[in-house]
Amino acid sequence: MLPPKSGKPPTQAVVLLHGYGSDGNDLIGLAPYWQGTLPDALFVAPDGPTQCDGFASGYQWFEIDFAGDRLASRQTGVVNARPILTQFLSDMWAQTGITPENTILAGFSQGAMMALHVGLSLDTPLMGIIAFSGALLPPENFDAPDHKKTPVCLVHGDMDDVVAPELSAEAHDVLTKAGYDVKYHVSTGTSHSIAADGLTFATDFIAGLITK
Repeated sequence: MLPPKSGKPPTQAVVLLHGYGSDGNDLIGLAPYWQGTLPDALFVAPDGPTQCDGFASGYQWFEIDFAGDRLASRQTGVVNARPILTQFLSDMWAQTGITPENTILAGFSQGAMMALHVGLSLDTPLMGIIAFSGALLPPENFDAPDHKKTPVCLVHGDMDDVVAPELSAEAHDVLTKAGYDVKYHVSTGTSHSIAADGLTFATDFIAGLITK
């Protein structure tokens, strides 16, 4: 957790969700890149709810079936983990007084899947959702005409061999057709990581949210 750069009480929050096998210490590293744009924001990077059972030594939001159907494990895992993250957000808002409309939910890989699924399932729209190298597991009613729609930023490397880049392309198409404001960027020559140009694109996305 990092307090606002301004030294003032936080009026915004950025929740950073790490990927499989990592922890909050990893993704909190994004905060210094965004503190200049969001000087009054509290940055929070929680650990996933369980330790990894597989080859990784860190935490996971849900278990991955590496020997079987990865897609099925994502679909069930994201849904099962949603209440945990939803409760975390509710507790944070109650404790800080920060509102969902002033909260950005950002994630990488498995964390990006959680950010998209949970962020799009909420009744109250967020300030924005940023998904690096993720995939969309659509929650129910996300495309309902009366569902208030959170702006979304999708960033993916075209050389990603862990989470296929086509999954972000599909998310872009699905969300755009559902009426969401989606910013989409492909980092050329980038594998399963966040490249400098992708980080800049996400930073510009945040700046655009502030000016709205």
